[in-house]
Amino acid sequence: MLDWRTRSGTENIMNWREHIWIDAERMHGTACMQGTRVPVYVVLDNLAAGETAETILDQYPTLEPAHIPAALAFAAELAPERIVPIPA
Repeated sequence: MLDWRTRSGTENIMNWREHIWIDAERMHGTACMQGTRVPVYVVLDNLAAGETAETILDQYPTLEPAHIPAALAFAAELAPERIVPIPA
C-alpha cells in the first residue's frame, strides 16, 4: 500500500508519460491518451461515475487497456499539486 505522506512505493506506479500526450497543436493542449483524441479527463470522469474499465474501452474503441491505469496515475501525480478549498 502507498503512503500518501511519504509517497513511498511510487516506483511501482505506472509511468503515465508512456500513455498520455500533451501537445498544444492537438486538442488545444488538453492531456489526451496517446494515439487518440480522447482526453484524460473523459476517462477519469467515466471512472468517477462508476463505469468499469471494460465499459470505457467499449465506448472509446481507440483506447487501449493500459490507458485506464495511466489516467489514474496521471491524476494521482497531479492531485497533491493543487489545493482545492472546501466550503465550510
